[in-house]
Amino acid sequence: MHREREILQADTMPDDIWIKLRSTDLLSGELEHRLVSSHMLLLSRTGGGRLTIDVTEYTLRPDTAYFICPGQTIGVAVHDKDGPELFAFQYDVFRDGEADHAFPYAGEVPIYPEQQIGALCELVYGSSRHDNSLERFRGQSAFQELLYWIAKQTRRRTTDSRAAIDRTKAYIDSHYGESITIDQLARMAEISSKYYVDLFKRTYGLSAIDYLTEVRVTAAKRLMARSGALLRNIAQQVGYGDEFYFSRKFKQETGVSPTVYMKNRRRKIAVYSSPILGHLLALDIIPYAAPLHPKWTAHYYKLFKSDIPLHLSAYRYNMHWESNLAKLAAAAPDLILGCDTLTGGEKDQLETIAPVVYVPYKERGWREQLRITAEAVDATREAEMWMQRYESKVTAAKRRLERQLGGQRVVAMSLFQQTIRLSPTAGMRDVLYGDLALLPPAGIDPGRKGEAITLDGLAAYDADRIMLNICQEPESLAEWERLQQLPEWLGIKAVRSGAVTLIASDPWREYSASACERMVDDMVNKFG
Repeated sequence: MHREREILQADTMPDDIWIKLRSTDLLSGELEHRLVSSHMLLLSRTGGGRLTIDVTEYTLRPDTAYFICPGQTIGVAVHDKDGPELFAFQYDVFRDGEADHAFPYAGEVPIYPEQQIGALCELVYGSSRHDNSLERFRGQSAFQELLYWIAKQTRRRTTDSRAAIDRTKAYIDSHYGESITIDQLARMAEISSKYYVDLFKRTYGLSAIDYLTEVRVTAAKRLMARSGALLRNIAQQVGYGDEFYFSRKFKQETGVSPTVYMKNRRRKIAVYSSPILGHLLALDIIPYAAPLHPKWTAHYYKLFKSDIPLHLSAYRYNMHWESNLAKLAAAAPDLILGCDTLTGGEKDQLETIAPVVYVPYKERGWREQLRITAEAVDATREAEMWMQRYESKVTAAKRRLERQLGGQRVVAMSLFQQTIRLSPTAGMRDVLYGDLALLPPAGIDPGRKGEAITLDGLAAYDADRIMLNICQEPESLAEWERLQQLPEWLGIKAVRSGAVTLIASDPWREYSASACERMVDDMVNKFG
């Protein structure tokens, strides 16, 4: 959700810091959510869309700079086929000779449009990528000049139409329980109703009425998660005087009636380990709590962030488990589902909160994991029906893929930092070589997990097609840029024939029923 922030005045920039430009890039179109390890500045070159920094969404605008801090994640969604082009400048901040994560700006910073800023972006981008060291030095100084101009051109939000429409969106967020009309919102923005309707749609990608409905339904879902909630009271609290009209709108938005949705939410189920979420959602059961983040659980965050009331940290390796336990203790769930890979101390504390069912993650395949999850939530029949549908989908997918990939030797692999690994995830192995029965290169055992391989070793396998996952973090992305220039990479058979297919971390690095189904769908979309 958009957040207003006060912008520092130009004369408050600390004079005891110095900055070194690390890299420049030009990002275009949709951007898979990735981790940022240094400071980053994003400036729009063309187009529009939505930028997500961690869990906060912003509308990409040409009159705004976006500052990202080390350890945050970013992703870009587009409204139309054109999408945005963004200058991306990564840099380090030093104070008294030591690296410093503090910086005067963070998030969205409005600026006055200046031709000088656009010209400086082009200069920094071109100079920093030049073969000549003197030109690269010029890029460093030009970046300092760019930051100076941004600091000089920062502005407090004024009464322009963009800022005004932001205020109406914030008004909807906090007053959705009241009667709201387009004329009322247009008057608040001090523009005509016709222009307001058009501007809201262009700014946020959906109409103001659709947004109001979305906010109201989301609020209703939160209320339905409470015990003893009455439908007529919920309808009134979210701005609908007519309970039956509310029911129709709710079903239009969610596909199920409010009574069915409430029935499914009566049992307060908490998912503690991310993979279990993919099993539970295959059973059409939405938990009360689950790990959610736009990078680490991208698909589920996008679809269910409004349906799941309690968001646990989804950061890799569960670094925030103590905070997650505190949230669960306060929520008092009826049942907790987790993987059996948790540490002993973590398990001991988890079991003091509610009954826990541990799903064997490494020793059992996803089908058995789904059955164990289904038994825990009394949905065994639903699990068997889901697997029947999955097998039918796989059968149809195999027929379609046979026409495109029949006889080809396919290798799946991932690039993480400087290491290439063959078939690093169980999902890749199960779906590609098991369910879809694709042929691995001669000499590769598809059942072996995560074997590291060199470029020479990869070339020796002589694969017809490479399915490549690149971890979305700085070192891996930089290594991918480097690999594409190497003669050893360019000489590999699949590279020469243009048969390298990039596959996203979501779903290919997850292992669950839902993820495997999405892998099959992805293969059909790419090759079917």
